This record gives sequence, C-alpha cells and structure tokens, in this order.
Amino acid sequence: MAVSESPAITVKEIDLSGVVPNVASTTGAMVGDFNWGPVDSPVLVSDEAGLVSVFGSPSKTNTIDFHSAAYFLRYANSLYVVREATEGGSESNNSRDARATGTARIKNLDSFDFQLAARDSDKHTFIGKYPGALGNSLAVHFLQGVDSASDVAFTGWTYENNFDGAPITSDYAANRGASKDEMHVVVVDQDGEFTGTKGSILESFPFVSAANDAKTADGSSNYILDVINDRSQYVWMAGFGNVTDSDFSANAGTAISDGKDFTNGFVHSAQSISLTTGANSAALTTSQYATGFDKYEDKDNIQVDFLIAPGMTSRADQTTVVNDLNSIAQSTRKDCVVVASPARSDVVTSTTPNTDVIATAKTFTFGSYLFCDNNYLKVYDKYNDQYISIPASSSTAGIMAASDNNAAAWFSPAGQRRGAYLGVTALKYTPNKTERDLLYRNGVNPVANIPGQGILLFGDKTHMARPSAFDRINVRRLFLVLERAIAIAARNVMFEFNDEFTRAEFVNIVEPFLREVQGRRGITDFRVVADESNNTPAVIDRNEFVCSIFIKPARSINFVTLNFVAVRTGVDFEEVVGTV
Repeated sequence: MAVSESPAITVKEIDLSGVVPNVASTTGAMVGDFNWGPVDSPVLVSDEAGLVSVFGSPSKTNTIDFHSAAYFLRYANSLYVVREATEGGSESNNSRDARATGTARIKNLDSFDFQLAARDSDKHTFIGKYPGALGNSLAVHFLQGVDSASDVAFTGWTYENNFDGAPITSDYAANRGASKDEMHVVVVDQDGEFTGTKGSILESFPFVSAANDAKTADGSSNYILDVINDRSQYVWMAGFGNVTDSDFSANAGTAISDGKDFTNGFVHSAQSISLTTGANSAALTTSQYATGFDKYEDKDNIQVDFLIAPGMTSRADQTTVVNDLNSIAQSTRKDCVVVASPARSDVVTSTTPNTDVIATAKTFTFGSYLFCDNNYLKVYDKYNDQYISIPASSSTAGIMAASDNNAAAWFSPAGQRRGAYLGVTALKYTPNKTERDLLYRNGVNPVANIPGQGILLFGDKTHMARPSAFDRINVRRLFLVLERAIAIAARNVMFEFNDEFTRAEFVNIVEPFLREVQGRRGITDFRVVADESNNTPAVIDRNEFVCSIFIKPARSINFVTLNFVAVRTGVDFEEVVGTV
C-alpha cells in the first residue's frame, strides 16, 4: 500500500471476528440486608461509595452484610448486590405521608404499578422510594401556581434561592389557555440520616406541571407525577388529593383545557409532607437469601464469577444457604464458584472452632464449584464506631478477583504473593499447624496469621471429595475461563456447514488462544480435535458440531521438600545427584 506524504485518511479493514475474546473473571455476587435501595433487584456497584449511594450506610443490625460487600470491593470493582427484605406485619414498609392511612410496601419499580392502582384507598401521596426506616428522614416541600414572581408565598419561601424564578404558568399551559399549573418540588433530608446534615436538599424539580398532559419544549412529559417517578432517587408520587388535608387543588392531575386554573382556589403557601412509618426488615431467613440468590440464575444476562455466601448464625442455616448456592453454580450456571465461610456459631461464639468448622464443612455438598475457608475477620465499622466480625468469604472471593487482575484466574490465589487479606484487624481464631492440617484434609482452606507473613489464605482446595485435577481452585477457574471464552468464539460456527472448512476454521481460532494461555503458564499442553473422528455422519445429520479440547492444566505447589545433602570431600556431585 502506498504511503501518503501529505495529510490523508486511510481506510483499512481488520477482521477480528474469529479471535477468542478475553473474558473478565472478577465479578462477585451477594445478597444482604440493607437500609435502602431496591429489593429483589441485582445492582452492580464498583466501590464502597457506590454501595452507600445505593443501599445507604449500615445500622448496627445489618452492618455485617454491608461490610461483607465493602470488603470484596477492596479487591475488585465489580460486585452485584441484591437487597432482600422481610415482608409481613409492619416490617419492610416504605415511609409515606404521615397523614395517610394504610401501609406502603413497594419493593422496586416493578411493584410500583400495583401500588398506584390502589392509591385511592391507601391515600398515599408521596412514598419513600424503597422500604426501610431510613425513608422516615425524608420530607417533600413544594409550592404551586403563585400569582406573580413577587408573590409572597414564593419570595418568603425557604427554598426560594434554589430556583430561577417563581412557579406560575408553563408555556405549554399558557399556549392552551390554562394558568398556574407550575410547581417547584424539593426533597429534603430533614433528619440528616442520608447526608449527616439535617435539612440538606437531596434533589429539586423546578417548574414541573400539575397538568397530566403537560410537555417540555423537547416533547417529554413535564407532569409532576411522571417527573418524580422517573427521576427521583428518594420518593415515589402516587397521586393527588388523597390525604385528609388536601395539599393540591381539585384540578391537579387533570388535563389542560381553555380557562382552567390549576390552583382553583388553592391557598398559595408552601406545603410540606413529612414521611413516616417506614420500617426495617427483620433478620433475613434462609429462604429470603435463596430468593435473592435466585436472581443470579440467569447467566445470559448477569455474568458473575463468585457467589459469596453470607455467614448464617446456625450450622443448619449455613448448610442450607451454601448448598443452595452450590446448586446454582454447579448445576444451573456452571460458570462460577461459590465462596463460603462456616456458620457464625462455628467460629465467633465457639470454644472449639476448628472442630466445629470441619463439622459444618462436612454438611456442604461436595464438588469443585465450592471453595470453603475457615474464619471470620475482625474489622472496624466506621459507620457505627465499633468492631465487628464478618465472614472471610467476601474477602476470600476478593483475593481471587485481585489475583485474576494481577496474574490470571489459573494462578493459585493463596500464599504470600497473592493471598493477603486487606484491612483486617485480627482473626477470630488462628489455627496452628496441626489444626491447619485437619482443615485441609477436610477440604477447608485455612485463613491464618502466618508469622512473618501476615494474615493469609493458606490453601487452594476446592470441596472435592476425591482426588482430581479439579480439587484445586486454580484448575477449576482455569477451565471456567477457557469454557466461557471458547463458548463465545463458538458462536462463529453457528448456522455454518459442518464440513472440513468450518472445522479447520474453528480449530484455527481456538489453538492460538490456548497457546497464549500456555505462554502465560496456565496449561502445559493441549490438543484441539474437530474432524471426522468426532463429527461423524450421524452427528452432522443431527445438525451438531463437536470439538474436543484436551487440556493439561498447570498444577500449583502445595508441598515443598528441601533436601540438604552432605557429601564427602572428593565425591563428584554427579555421583550422588539422583540418589536422594
């Protein structure tokens, strides 16, 4: 190709459609009890600030789940979180207008329409966006349709300086012969529970309309109910005039028509609605954790690499949760691993933790998709000024994710190079060498304070019941990475002919990828077979394509033997090498 000697644009086509993609393998997934945020809906967060932004800061009753999530995010920046909440009685209620009757129980956007259908009987005007007592800190202040820019209702309003003028009549209404439809709305943290400062403005909505057909200049809805429900991070709006002392005119929520005054005798004074009766969830049960983790079953829409088990109080509950997760990973998804700690009663309150940890581990379903550690971490809870014990599982999963980023999934995430725990004050117990041997023999990986090295993950065993290449987590995760990447590449052969050309093309896609993994020490050897031997006429007639990929995985060192040999003077080393 000729090279231009003056400024020019050169167009090239480069076909990379057949290259096996690199796939991320650092995303965690957990379920927990939080003070705020959507319920039954996976949310991806990247850091602790994002965790607080979505789910609120923790109270003393739910700080463990919060810090489990926060400690994973010390190692990786990709974590799905599902908030669960108990439903029943007064628990898990949304905050709502203090003067309204009934209860409000709205989990997320999907459950809001149901609540709207019943708003007349429930008499809710503004409702906290999510369940929980945190919403009781909210207040909604608003002003509708004053007579002029100098109207005393606006000029004396607390929030006057937060808006560029008074709410009078929108252009949309004026052009259609209506008047005084505009409103200013302010959502305030009246108790300071969200921001730490009482009276802080959380969000404001200027010049919205009380008319249900009002539009902005770009054609989008300017109707207050639509604006609040589409844009507010803190409240829902359920309608107008449904409270005992009406804050809105009778025309609010109706369509614009010629001559309609949307204040309709409405007194031009600042209105305020404080939210109340929001209630927190009770402690989550095993079934509620199961409900939350069920949201991760769809691997086509949610990619996760680590299902992080919570630390249930009792052995029976921990077994139930871990085995449910193991079923998701091993039978449903087959593309991720479960990371689990023992029950709290095994470690935090136990006088024989090593014995109890092993007893619990024996109740877990065996398999290579489960990785068990043995400990709880003592960490500082800055939100409540206290030290707490959290299950090591989230940090253990974080160590694996960090190992992926710093090396690769097929490197063992244990030991001094890659197995250090961050931000840990102490362990609930430190197993000695004999205890670590017992743990490892029973498929439990010790988290221990190793003298001179620090607090380390000191094992890389999966929960396999028999010797296998897959009894090491680096091998299990090597295969998960290979399987995910090559499965994506296999989309290239879908709907092609099963002939020699297609088979050769696919082999030529896969082999360079495996050579790269080999070069990065993940495998020692491999072979890819896609020919007439496994694509027989019968296979072809069934519209199938078969490729067999043989892998010799690299193995991690678990045991080191150092032979120091004394030899006599005058003995040639060649004489003794190989005899020891």
